[in-house]
Amino acid sequence: MSVRLDELDRKILGELQEDASQSLDEIARKVGSSKTPVWNRVRKLREAGVIRRQTVLLDAEALGLEACFFVLIRTSEHEAGWQQKFLKTLQDRPEVLEAHRLAGDIDYILKVRVKNARAYDTFYQALISEVRIYNVTALLSMEEIKSTTLLPL
Repeated sequence: MSVRLDELDRKILGELQEDASQSLDEIARKVGSSKTPVWNRVRKLREAGVIRRQTVLLDAEALGLEACFFVLIRTSEHEAGWQQKFLKTLQDRPEVLEAHRLAGDIDYILKVRVKNARAYDTFYQALISEVRIYNVTALLSMEEIKSTTLLPL
C-alpha cells in the first residue's frame, strides 16, 4: 500500500536520501520550510513506514570486500519447510547483501560481497551444506557501473 506524499514530503525524503546526517534546520532551509513542520513530517513518514531506518553506507572495497557475485539459484524444493530453512540460511549469512525470489527459470538471485574467489567458495560450500539446491550459477561482477540507494521520488 502506498502512502500519499505531497511535494514537501518528497523534497524532505530526497534530502534524507542524499544525506540523513543533515540537521532538521538544514533540511528545512533546503526544502523551504521551518524545523517543526519538517520534524512532524519526518515523524509521520517514520510512523507510516516510508522511512524504515537511517544508516551509513560503507565502501565495500575499502573494507577489503573486492568481489561481488550474483548467484543464480534453481531449486527443485518448494515446500514450506525447505523455504524457511533456506531463508534463515540467507538471513544468517552476512555476505548476502540482497536476496530476491524470481519469476521465470531462476528461482532466486543473491548479491554476495566477499574478499575474493576463495571467500566465495567458502560461502558456496557453507550454503550447499545447509540447504539442498538443484543448481547454482555464480556470476562475478567485473565492474560496478551504477549502485544507488536513492529511490525515484
